[in-house]
Amino acid sequence: MGSEGPPAVTVHITGFKKFHGVAENPTEIIVSNLSAYMEKNGLPKGLVIGSCNVLDTAGEGALPELYQIFEAAAGSTNPESSSGRRVILLHFGVNSGASKFAIEKQAVNEATFRCPDEMGWKPQKVPIVPSDGSILRTRQTSFPVNEITKALAKMGYEVMSSEDAGRFVCNYVYYQSLRFAEEHGMKSLFVHFPLFLTISEDTQMKFIASLLEMLASLN
Repeated sequence: MGSEGPPAVTVHITGFKKFHGVAENPTEIIVSNLSAYMEKNGLPKGLVIGSCNVLDTAGEGALPELYQIFEAAAGSTNPESSSGRRVILLHFGVNSGASKFAIEKQAVNEATFRCPDEMGWKPQKVPIVPSDGSILRTRQTSFPVNEITKALAKMGYEVMSSEDAGRFVCNYVYYQSLRFAEEHGMKSLFVHFPLFLTISEDTQMKFIASLLEMLASLN
């Protein structure tokens, strides 16, 4: 079966629940409805949604839940399998002040939370992974972010590439994900979403469908 077409791509998707200052997180609604939406509208050829999970908006306290998702994703691929299945960890977070989607190129090994997370943790200049060394250490996605951004913009979406995912929970999760993906032969990507007041829910769902199609074609 593996020789009949391109290798299948399995995508594991996460969003976040509410947090301080954002009572309704669009990524919670998006991720909760995504499987049904894609089933209705059709998945890109060769792409499988492995899981959709909504995370607590927390750093250290939510690590067990996050690593459960990572380990399940790692278990869904076998490097020696003839199917050559590839795995993507795809994370969605909200930027309530944004007017565009932002595709994040990198994460920084620094947790400096402007407010406590949903479990009450408020680190300041703490390395996310101490064994990685300095809080200045960065990890980059292996996806061609500029290429993806330009293609989505040509489709009419308000989208930009970004080199700064902040220092809050989004950056925290992305850094952990990039590290795990690199160690396990997977890929990782983080996208920031505006509020539904800025870009409608319908447009945001269409954006994800377009993004998934692009990611499937790049693998």
